[in-house]
Amino acid sequence: MAILQKTREKAGLAVSIIIALALLSFIIDPGTLESAFQAMSSRNDVGNINGKAIPYTDFQQDVERFTTINEMVTGQSAQTEQQQQQIRNAAWQSLIDKYLFSKKAKAAGIRVGKEEMQALLTGDMVSPIISNNPAFQDENGNFSKDAVKNLINGISQDNTGRLKEYWNYIQNTVYTQQFYAKYGSLFTSSNFQNPLMLKRAIAENNNTTKVDFVMVPMSFQQDSTVKVSDAEIKKYYDDHKKLFKQQDSRDIEYVVYEVQPSDADVEAANKAIADVYEEFQTTSKEDMKSFLAKNSERALSDYWYKSGELTTVNKDINDFIFSNQEGASPIVKADNVFYTARVMATVQIPDSAYVKHILLQGNDASKADSLLAALKGGENFSNLASQYSADARSAEDGVQGNVGWLTQNLMIPGFESVLTAKTGEPFILKTQYGTHIVEVEKKTAPIAKKQVAILEKTAVASSETFNQYFSKASKLAVLAKGGYKNYRAAVDTLGAYSHPMSNVLESTSTYGTISNAKEVTRWAFDNKAGKVSDIITVDNKYFFVVAVTGVHKEGTADLKEVSGAIRQQLYAEKASKKEAEKVADKIKGISDLQTIADTLHASLSTDVDVRFASMAGQGLDPKFIGAASVAPEGKLCGPLAGTIGTYIYTVKSRDTGSFYTEEDAKNNLAQMNSYASQMILPVMINDADVKDHRAKFY
Repeated sequence: MAILQKTREKAGLAVSIIIALALLSFIIDPGTLESAFQAMSSRNDVGNINGKAIPYTDFQQDVERFTTINEMVTGQSAQTEQQQQQIRNAAWQSLIDKYLFSKKAKAAGIRVGKEEMQALLTGDMVSPIISNNPAFQDENGNFSKDAVKNLINGISQDNTGRLKEYWNYIQNTVYTQQFYAKYGSLFTSSNFQNPLMLKRAIAENNNTTKVDFVMVPMSFQQDSTVKVSDAEIKKYYDDHKKLFKQQDSRDIEYVVYEVQPSDADVEAANKAIADVYEEFQTTSKEDMKSFLAKNSERALSDYWYKSGELTTVNKDINDFIFSNQEGASPIVKADNVFYTARVMATVQIPDSAYVKHILLQGNDASKADSLLAALKGGENFSNLASQYSADARSAEDGVQGNVGWLTQNLMIPGFESVLTAKTGEPFILKTQYGTHIVEVEKKTAPIAKKQVAILEKTAVASSETFNQYFSKASKLAVLAKGGYKNYRAAVDTLGAYSHPMSNVLESTSTYGTISNAKEVTRWAFDNKAGKVSDIITVDNKYFFVVAVTGVHKEGTADLKEVSGAIRQQLYAEKASKKEAEKVADKIKGISDLQTIADTLHASLSTDVDVRFASMAGQGLDPKFIGAASVAPEGKLCGPLAGTIGTYIYTVKSRDTGSFYTEEDAKNNLAQMNSYASQMILPVMINDADVKDHRAKFY
């Protein structure tokens, strides 16, 4: 395990986490029974990848394995939801690689052989995944094959099996990344731009069309004479079904009661802080930590505050502390929280210090005294850091050993004393990373800072208050039972506010400002449209009553769900054509654009440059840009039914510039190749119809 410890230690100051029934009759049909069991089983699947069902139990085993690897590398357990989510994503990505990407890559004829893997792991073409791993670097930060061999040799002596798990993970990662590298190279290399294509790309991007035009904007007023039939909507729907793919989602309405402390609860908190106020004023610095642990919601902090920083707690507290008044501040209240504070110490210290160090680990720690003496004797700090420091990564400004500027908010644990240490005098410091020889090279100007004790009490709802809110939610839930109509009637009767929310996904866990509300989502997905929930409690503070108003199944949306949007689009197209016909009648026989503009009560735009190769960002209708780019010069064209209006225009000239160069064309191709490479996996996932239902379980 010393090797893993070395990984954590060498990551040290810049930790890098490695971190995508049927009903039974007298005779049961075997096919029916199999289908029934499959349906039951699929409810316990976190997803399906390329036809492979992923049971929750199997996925959870992978999550636990990745959690173990994370702990081995970082020396820490994943505590936050964000860290746990990252681990679950890594586990899911490994399954995508295993069951989808690797199979597709092999089907394309790509292989990664044994000799190739040997070269990638310990040979002459070592993978960056290994060479950049701190566990496999020497004291100078250079890749060491011996370090790799030491880990491999240590596997047989590791009774826990963790080293083997870690090495297997590294091998699998190297193996998979080699497939990605080869597949990506194969894909991008096939996107070849020959000289003719290159010449055309340059020409197209250097062509500018100069246009004069009149545009009549579309009317926002609905035209009742423009009709869209159900048959037209159905035809459009049938012809464009790919446009109507959707995720599994729900439409809901909900009423939520937030438990707030009553006036009596607020007064109780006020009394609680007032009862210990006098003791807070007289408690010694030595006893303040235990006093606050017993009486305050905020522990004693070692942080040194400068003027203004305490406004994040409370402005009145900040103003009192930095007006140099004695004793404890008056008790102040903000958002049902009561505060008082007093100064425990005052110093003149800088905001930041520029620090350099030599890190000694293991047996090398015994060299600390002799190296300190050498430095005091005039030896160059950087030279000694290059020779002896285990931290090869600290080389700020290109100088070995330089950590750089440290502040209270950006501080190596254990280095806090550098802010008060003397400049230019090296000293020995011990931290969790090892023994350091530290020197403060320079500091910012010292300013007055204060260490502050803050007594804080928040008014919380009593059990009586809690029950009052629960009673309100219960009354709504009882009246709403039976379905959505009852829910609406109950909302109206009680004067409650019902929050509508459309397209709730299985991953949704936040409703308004309320987080951790995944239970609401789970209920919505387990029930049909029209159903109303009992009370759903979130964080023991919020009471939800929820009604499902719509169910959208994954796949192609039903016609009735999208008919409104289709009707609107078809109406816009028809209205645009009709408007163009009206314009044509009004300007019939007129050939002068200014006269046309006057007739239509519109403005004339002149000498407008249009580039077809760069539609984005011109602020013009794409239909107009396309038409103008191919229209003959000097001829009155239109009316053109555009997306936002009707156009009548004349192309005055076409100019060929030289601002778009061969280098621009090649850079554009490189960008397109990069984008295409990034889309390889998403396209594969879409093509394989990968189902990700992890949100049901986490």
